[in-house]
Amino acid sequence: MKIGLLPLYITLYDTITRNYRKRFEPFYDTIAKMMTDRGIEVLRCEFCMEEDDFRKTISYFEDEKCDALVTLHMAYSPSLKSAEYLINTKLPIIVCDTTETEDFSDKQSPDEIMYCHGIHGVMDMCNILKKNKKAYAIAAGHYLSSDVIDRVAGFVKAAKSSNALFGSNVGSIGGYFEGMGDFRVPDETLKEMFNVKVVYPKAGEIAEIAESVTDMEIESEKEKHKKEFTFMGEFDSKIYNNSIKADITLKKWIEKHNLQAFTVNFNKIGELPTMPFNGICQAMSEGIGYAGEGDTLTALFTGALLQGYKDTSFVEIFCPDWKHDTVFISHMGEMNYAVADGPIEFFEKDFIGGGKSPITGTAAYRPGNAVFVNVFEDDNGFNLLIAPVEVIKETTKNFAKNIRGWLKFPKPLNSVLEKISEYGATHHSVLVYDATVEEMAFFAKCVNLKPVIMIGGK
Repeated sequence: MKIGLLPLYITLYDTITRNYRKRFEPFYDTIAKMMTDRGIEVLRCEFCMEEDDFRKTISYFEDEKCDALVTLHMAYSPSLKSAEYLINTKLPIIVCDTTETEDFSDKQSPDEIMYCHGIHGVMDMCNILKKNKKAYAIAAGHYLSSDVIDRVAGFVKAAKSSNALFGSNVGSIGGYFEGMGDFRVPDETLKEMFNVKVVYPKAGEIAEIAESVTDMEIESEKEKHKKEFTFMGEFDSKIYNNSIKADITLKKWIEKHNLQAFTVNFNKIGELPTMPFNGICQAMSEGIGYAGEGDTLTALFTGALLQGYKDTSFVEIFCPDWKHDTVFISHMGEMNYAVADGPIEFFEKDFIGGGKSPITGTAAYRPGNAVFVNVFEDDNGFNLLIAPVEVIKETTKNFAKNIRGWLKFPKPLNSVLEKISEYGATHHSVLVYDATVEEMAFFAKCVNLKPVIMIGGK
């Protein structure tokens, strides 16, 4: 992750004395280091005061392909000095609202006013951004005694994900599952909204790639499997080789077209040797987005979110557990292995779709906190439904050989399921570990979607 850390200041104070800078500049360096300590590359700059300062600095951040622009008000800065360039930049804006001094009670010296009044510059700037419909996120708090820097870092992850959406390529093998309508979006719409190209395999293309897979490549994959998976029984060598060939073919097709996401219709796998479930799971663990049944829309968003949040997976709500107030999530054979709870169980899968039975992995979803998101279109446009969830740890092995997980929402399941369908969400969703509702709302705004915060958040 890379940010441009923009220090806002006012020329007036330099005309009075430059002594104020003796404290402001080290504080700016401190905030930059705290960002760096969180794995963020920080581009620094001189204090910006006049319009030309902002023009040059923001242009520099853009040229350096920053994921976000983080503002830090060192003091009051008149908003119209920076407004034009902040409003027009394509960089997501994150406002870090903090001061060096923590205690500003009546016990404090009035001399500290000069070092702690950037807050009204924040308010001035945010008003202008809001009036001009420029998306931004804000995190406020003392830089040492609160989690404000961590929250800024979280917003940077969301910004990185939003940037990854535009101009990407999404592949589709087999097109849409016949009769499914909720997630269908014309290719032209994806192109118009996100400059996304949908790639379909040409006749003979997949078969040619499959034919190029060598025995050495297959044996190399088998050696990796021994290290990565727990084998459930013995495999028929022909079935195993065929399945590995499908996985490698899929990977080569993804690389050939520089795909950031893809979807496979299990009923129409075309020239693939079999349904490449294992290859799909591995692709997600390597940061490539996926959704099932021809769902290019959800695949695209899964791929984007994976760039900021590696523990992200395509999921589908399957069954309600009314007794324990949870919902069961699963799919035929697709999950991000990175979010598995324990070793991947590797086995020969009975398959009802096109092609022969594949060898694939399965696991339970790792317990912990996550955010459930769903991108959907309603009569007013595209939206992102957002809700925090707890992923519950499984207590038996009754569901072995199934992709499996149980989600608990903060509200009763019946009301949650009612709301999900009242909003018009699709039956394909995305589970994002180690994210917050606020981060996902910021992500939505950055990609011009309306955030529908179903539960929690601000």
